[in-house]
Amino acid sequence: MTIGYNTLEVEVDLNAIRHNYRLLRDKGSRVYGVVKADAYGHGLIEVARALEEEGADTFAVGTVGEGMQLRKSGCSKRIISLLGPLNEEDCFNAAQNKIIPFIGEFEQLEMLSAVVSAQGRKVEISLKFDTGMSRLGFSVNELDKLIEWLKINPQICPVLASSHLATSDDPAYEGYMSAQAETFSGILKRLADAGYELEASLANSAGILVHDQVHYSAQRGGIALYGSNPLLGTEWSESGRDLKPAMQVRTNIAAVRELKKGQAISYGCTYTADRDMTVAIVCAGYADGYSRGLSSTGEVCIHGKRAKILGRVCMQLCIVDVSHIEGVKFGDTAYLLGGEGEGHISAEDLAGWWQTITYEIFCLLGMNPRTYKK
Repeated sequence: MTIGYNTLEVEVDLNAIRHNYRLLRDKGSRVYGVVKADAYGHGLIEVARALEEEGADTFAVGTVGEGMQLRKSGCSKRIISLLGPLNEEDCFNAAQNKIIPFIGEFEQLEMLSAVVSAQGRKVEISLKFDTGMSRLGFSVNELDKLIEWLKINPQICPVLASSHLATSDDPAYEGYMSAQAETFSGILKRLADAGYELEASLANSAGILVHDQVHYSAQRGGIALYGSNPLLGTEWSESGRDLKPAMQVRTNIAAVRELKKGQAISYGCTYTADRDMTVAIVCAGYADGYSRGLSSTGEVCIHGKRAKILGRVCMQLCIVDVSHIEGVKFGDTAYLLGGEGEGHISAEDLAGWWQTITYEIFCLLGMNPRTYKK
C-alpha cells in the first residue's frame, strides 16, 4: 500500500525468515513456502525470493491472481494456489502460468476441464480433501466418484494431494489430528490403488514442528516462517523457541502534552487522568490497521519502555502515557510491534491485547509501507 495517509513503517527482516525456513526444513523434508496473503503481510515477492535462495522449490499462494503476480516477478519455481480457480479466468490463467490449483469441488473440476479442453492442453492440479476441517475439499464419500471422473478426463492431471489440519497446535486435540492423518492415509492408498501416486501434504507449521507422523512427502510452512510460534502457551512450546520474529512496526510521535488530574482525553471521554500525567500523541490508528479494540488496553514501546494506550484509538492517532519515560519529544519513534529493551512488543503481546491471533496482526499491519533488512 502506498496511499499517502500512512504514517506507519513496517520493517521485515528477511534473514529471520531465512532462519525460520531452515529450522522448518531441518525438522521436515520438502517444505513449501506459504506466501499467501502477501506473505502474511511481509511481502509476496521479497519473501519468495529470500526463500528461493534457501532452496524452496514450491510456493503456496492464496489466489490464482497472487500466483500470477509471483510468476510475473520472475519466479520459475512451482506455484500452487490454495483457493484454486473461482471463475473461468482463473482457470485460464492457472493453465497459462503453470500454477497448480487446489481443487476440492466437482464444480471446479468441470469448469477447469472445460477451459483447458477448449485450449487443447492438459493441466496439473492438487486434489484437496476434507479430513476433518469441514471447510474445503472432497469428502471420503466422494472419492470413488472423483477417481471415476479423473479416469475419463485425462486432461486434468493430479500431481499433489493435500488436506488441512484443524488442531495440530493443541495437545488436547492430538487424537483429532491423528484421526485426520488416518483418514488422509486411507485416501492416499485408494488413490494409489487407482494409479495415482501423488505427492502428499498435510502438515502445517505446528505439524512440522512436533508431529512427525503427519509429515508425508511434503509440508507447508506458514506462520512459523514469520517467527510466530504456533505452539506458544502449550506443553509443546519449546519446539518453536528458536523461531525469530521477522516484522517490526514503528511510527512517530506527533506531540507531547501535559494532562492534568481530572482531565479527560480522546473521543467519548472514556479515560480521565487520575493524576497529573505526560502523554504522547502517537501517529497510529485504525486507518493504519491498528485496531480500535486496543483502546485503553494496548501498549507501545518508546525509548525501550512500555507506554499504555489511554482512551480510544482514533483513525490515525492514539494517546499513550509517557509519564515514566524521560525525554520523550516530537518526532520520536514509537514501536507498535517490536522495539528494543524490556519494552519490546511481541506479536503475541499485541494479539493478546487485540483479542485476536498473530496472523491477523501481520496481515493488517503489513498493509502499510514496508522496508527490508536483507
